[in-house]
Amino acid sequence: MNREKFAWIVSLILIAMMAFPMSGSIAHRDDDYAFVKTLIDIHRQVDNNYVDPVDEDKLKVGSVNGMMGELDPYSIFIPPARKEEFDNILEGSFKGVGIELSQLENGDIQVVSPIPNSPALKAGVMAGDIIVKVNGNEIKGKKIADVQTMIKGPLGSEVRLTVKHLEGGQEVELKMTRQEIVLPTVMGYRRDAKNNWDYWVSQNPKIAYVRITQFTNDTFTELKESLDQVLGQGMQGLVLDLRFNPGGRLDQAREIVNLFISDGVIVVTKGLHRSEEIARASPDKALPQKFKMIVLVNEHSASAAEIVAGSLKDNHRAVILGTRTYGKGSVQEIIPLEQDEGELKLTVAYYYLPSGRLVHRKKGATDWGVEPQINVPMSERDEQRVLQQQGEEELFHKPLPLATRPASHPATQATVDVQLQEAVSAIVASSLLDGGTEGPATQTARAPSTRPAGQ
Repeated sequence: MNREKFAWIVSLILIAMMAFPMSGSIAHRDDDYAFVKTLIDIHRQVDNNYVDPVDEDKLKVGSVNGMMGELDPYSIFIPPARKEEFDNILEGSFKGVGIELSQLENGDIQVVSPIPNSPALKAGVMAGDIIVKVNGNEIKGKKIADVQTMIKGPLGSEVRLTVKHLEGGQEVELKMTRQEIVLPTVMGYRRDAKNNWDYWVSQNPKIAYVRITQFTNDTFTELKESLDQVLGQGMQGLVLDLRFNPGGRLDQAREIVNLFISDGVIVVTKGLHRSEEIARASPDKALPQKFKMIVLVNEHSASAAEIVAGSLKDNHRAVILGTRTYGKGSVQEIIPLEQDEGELKLTVAYYYLPSGRLVHRKKGATDWGVEPQINVPMSERDEQRVLQQQGEEELFHKPLPLATRPASHPATQATVDVQLQEAVSAIVASSLLDGGTEGPATQTARAPSTRPAGQ
């Protein structure tokens, strides 16, 4: 009896044994058997008839990637060699150029956002860019995991990305040097003389500005320390900036929401094969102080950033200002494969906001993400200028103007940052109207409003 025939017999016996005690799943086991039989048949035909020798490992990886390619872009196969890379990203540091990527429905690889102070941002990569080539090699038709692998490499080595800018469609080749990326998470409005973050965007009334660039292991701790500082200095209002934030760890997002609400639902997780999980706020984890709050979002705010913004909106704790968010609200679970053959990063559920709204943008959807109560669009050019000026502040610590007058001329990081201007103005106006600081800035959200895009 040859080995192939023996393997078939053993497989048949094992499948039968597994099906016997679970009569209700016999049909499913039959489907499994037919599926595996087809794969084995195809492999045998390729092995016996293909014109050139084939690499067995490449065939295996190719068959798995082909299967995963029928799912969403976030479900991928992680070979053993890439496990450390994924672990490092979750920990908040990795080797590369510092860009968050997503794969569109048409297969294009798009930059969700460059990470502040990263080689990609310094080289001119913009949020919304489409990656066309990596080191001169076309990437059309490739999966996002393959493109990420092409971009990453040894520290100090150069990589060339050809990108197509969203505005104008111009293709440019940008050169950058790979480095250890330590993800910054919590930032202020400007640097002071001692190179510490100054969070005050207005002194009268006292309005703080805090920007979260990514949700990593330490984000909650960093934010709590920053808020304790400004609350101790008499903060009356807060602008929380989640623009260009590609997301990250959901546990950090949940803890951050709980800082601002003492009860209510934070987020609901539901999946076809997962029981519903409801995350609720705990009173002992909330800040005791009350203050007005506006959250800034844009089309590059994704994942955990959308959970924070949407949950604060649905719990009537903050007003959302900007433009509709990206629409990435799915849960990926890392599932180890047997015999250390790698892992599957598999979408297993979706996030739902307390209102029941699905954050994720499914194929063909017209409604997704978080809609701001105050719609203030910005041109792509002005968005890039804001990003550039934020990056320059981080690098060169250039002094920025501070608002000292109450309502007429709120200062912002950049005159083109109309979203921040509107946020400060809304908190100032609300404070003047009610003469206090209790509760969120709900006065500005009674009716949606729209502001023209910056020119």
